[in-house]
Amino acid sequence: MIIEMKNIKKSFGSNNVLKDVSLSMKGGEICALLGENGAGKSTLMNILGGVHQMDSGSIIVDEKQVEFNTPVDSQKTGIAFIHQELNLINDLPIYENMFLGRELKTKRGSLDLEKMFDETEKMFKRMNVDLDPNKMVRELDSSYKQIVEICRAMMTDASIIIMDEPTTSLTDQEIERVFNMMKTLKNHNVGIIFISHKLNEVMTICDRYLVLRDGNLVAEGAISDVTTKDLARFMVGHDVRTEPLLREKKLGEEILRVEGLTYKHNFKDIHFSIRAGEILGVTGLLGDGRSELFQSIFGADGISSGKIYLNGKQVKISSTTEAISKGIAYLPRNRKENAIIKDMNIRENASIVTWPKFSNRGIINTQKHEETFDEHRKVLHLKMGKMTDNITSLSGGNQQKVVLAKWLAAEPKLLILDNPTQGVDVGAKEDIYDIILKLAAEKIAVVVLSSEAHEIIRVCDRTLVMYHGVIQGEVSGEEMNEHNIMSLATGGQLT
Repeated sequence: MIIEMKNIKKSFGSNNVLKDVSLSMKGGEICALLGENGAGKSTLMNILGGVHQMDSGSIIVDEKQVEFNTPVDSQKTGIAFIHQELNLINDLPIYENMFLGRELKTKRGSLDLEKMFDETEKMFKRMNVDLDPNKMVRELDSSYKQIVEICRAMMTDASIIIMDEPTTSLTDQEIERVFNMMKTLKNHNVGIIFISHKLNEVMTICDRYLVLRDGNLVAEGAISDVTTKDLARFMVGHDVRTEPLLREKKLGEEILRVEGLTYKHNFKDIHFSIRAGEILGVTGLLGDGRSELFQSIFGADGISSGKIYLNGKQVKISSTTEAISKGIAYLPRNRKENAIIKDMNIRENASIVTWPKFSNRGIINTQKHEETFDEHRKVLHLKMGKMTDNITSLSGGNQQKVVLAKWLAAEPKLLILDNPTQGVDVGAKEDIYDIILKLAAEKIAVVVLSSEAHEIIRVCDRTLVMYHGVIQGEVSGEEMNEHNIMSLATGGQLT
């Protein structure tokens, strides 16, 4: 299959999202679609997927012009769109999820569960997937949920699959599993449009690249002809920093200290401290326990034994509300499930933590919230329309900035950031890194949890490396490099 999109234009009100964009795609290639948050990538793919209709332009499939008025029109042509929010139902087995919306029926009109199971099993064999069709979806990790979505797309005889940031919340091991699946698709002459902000992954898996900036196609070509620095420059329009972000450190009093912290099988005998103005990194691999550790410190989970000290005084934190009142803020790793409230607008999402703070006798001071958010909006370079627009109207990176603004409004003494740049583009990453450095300069203690070693190296003063729930080691200065971090993260020791 060969797909061409010619001279595509699309506006939402006064917002001119796509300005005369043309591209082509064929089966058997993996093409990266790149651009900053808000560059128009998702809108362009939503037009190809039949979710949105273009204002002008044309779509040509195998030399015939087509119209996609609904997602079904696009699917019938052989295009499948795997969105960031996976459309799977946790309480159904895999084989029933494979046929959602197009269930097979017996002659009597009842569900033909046996045939759906058999067809799922055949597809898994064809795609070299080792999964039991009877397994419940809730038992799968994120990578296998992606793989089920891919196989479901193949069930519809898809020739082109659009994958919107499929690896955002995956570990390295899970990413490798999805990449192997993508290679299998390529061998079956299926074309893949791969939307991602992770440029190292793009260099690993893709054949071609297309770059959008401010609604225009600004660069395209073969991946073999470029570097990650080139791609980053195309995306933002200028060279992007890659060196460690050196700063003058002025550390203050100890803010947090934990001694012997243990909780079930999640983490055990944890000791560390962090001072005002310090940026502490915490990293490791799948199952290292770092998120569970800081969720317990934040009061979202329990503690079996150990002590927590804030500003030198021992405290017991039994709820997140109590943690916030004591000056602790936590930006969670899964933005969509734990950080934004989809039914609320931008202002409401940005202010929900500080409703009690900016209220008088139970009446929320909306003006104060708007003024506070407006300050943070400028600092974070947030791209948005009106404050009253729904939070889902923003790109993923801009949603992340709203979540960060929410916690900044709480004026914390200790800010825990769990994968703070997950799903954001290279430009937005730099904005967030600058904010982290600025907060540290203002004597806030910042903890950065990240699975990306180069991110930890760039922004942190020192790093704790966890392995199976324990702190395997600490690195700083010249010792803080990818080799040492990986050695500790896999259970080794520094030599």
